[in-house]
Amino acid sequence: MKVVVVVLNYNGCEVTQECLESLNRLKTNGFEIDLLVVDNGSTDNSVKKLRPAFPRVNFLVNQANLGFSEGNNVGFRWALKNGADFVLVLNNDTTVAPNLLQVLMTLALSQKTGGIFCPKIYFAPGFESHPDRYRSVDLGKVIWYAGGQIDWQNMLANHRGVDEVDKGQYEVPIKTVYATGCCMLIRREVLENVGLFDQKFYMYFEDLDFSMKVIKKGYGIFYEPKAVVWHKNAVTSGGTGSETQSYYISRNRMLIGMRYASWRTKLALYREAVNLLMRGTGTQQKAIGDFLRKKYGQQSTKLWSFPQIPKFPKIPRIPKFPDMPNLFKRKKPEKK
Repeated sequence: MKVVVVVLNYNGCEVTQECLESLNRLKTNGFEIDLLVVDNGSTDNSVKKLRPAFPRVNFLVNQANLGFSEGNNVGFRWALKNGADFVLVLNNDTTVAPNLLQVLMTLALSQKTGGIFCPKIYFAPGFESHPDRYRSVDLGKVIWYAGGQIDWQNMLANHRGVDEVDKGQYEVPIKTVYATGCCMLIRREVLENVGLFDQKFYMYFEDLDFSMKVIKKGYGIFYEPKAVVWHKNAVTSGGTGSETQSYYISRNRMLIGMRYASWRTKLALYREAVNLLMRGTGTQQKAIGDFLRKKYGQQSTKLWSFPQIPKFPKIPRIPKFPDMPNLFKRKKPEKK
């Protein structure tokens, strides 16, 4: 049984190094493992620095930044070509527990109808969304993902348990509605029967779209709490709330909604789009404008603004005609 671990890197030499160091500590009894780093056109000499330190790791170098979707697709194709039975997609801004693969593989081999298997994911200490909420003893135990939840009415995808301190409340393995691209173990036949990530998304929501396709094909998605990962949230995209993150979430939320939501939600999304075009930030206006024009993939650097309504030419004033005499008006007789 062979597992290929695909780690996508873009100008993240330091965090990728920490990720690979944790992967070197993985327990792999009972199966073969290949580590693959796909470099997405980095300009920080990542591969030159990492290759000597990790001689067992395979490196593929893309000439440009293909985004999360297509960057990982490059890794998928390599894994399938090189005999992978399973592919583990893993963000480079993560570190993993040594038993991660053993636990996920045990679940995968016992759940024959399962297509994707996800671990419990914590915020890495210091990367919590609300760091002031927690005691120092809670750091490293704040949940980032314990399964997926989707509010189709409002077109919101949430992580179960996010921002909660782990007190054992999510310790039961369950079927879940979507897997996170931060870490997912995918069965080979899923990639062969469902396909790869959709390049249109570039980054964000491609995992939800992929999950919908996997479920539609009859495969289950499972959450396994005994497998653990720590995540330095949104490091590659500039951090939570960055302009890059805002653009792709705003645009791709519309795209995913139009594919899978009810017609009522679609109407609500179009109303929201009009509101954002009129009153949103410049980034939101650009994102919605690109969605409406079906401009997907990587966002362009060209500035976009809400088109101005053209002014109509002034209508020339019609000259005023002199008063015409009233021929039918009786003339009053003059007084003598």
